[in-house]
Amino acid sequence: MGRRHVKEFRPDEALSLISADREGKILRCPSCGSEAVERIPPRPSDGSPTPGRIGLTCAACSRVVSYIDRGEVPAALR
Repeated sequence: MGRRHVKEFRPDEALSLISADREGKILRCPSCGSEAVERIPPRPSDGSPTPGRIGLTCAACSRVVSYIDRGEVPAALR
């Protein structure tokens, strides 16, 4: 039996999707163009950062990416 393969975004696609999520934009899959990207856990209604790991999954092509939201980056580090 073969192992189940998890499809992940290419690095450039993952960075653009993570960037859009951090900016609060509509999440559009950079691979297939679908707007059916699910965020787990959902974004808080007050817009505050979500502590811990965040997963983004495209419902259309099943590609996944996860990242850790570390909150606001100080201006000196931008």
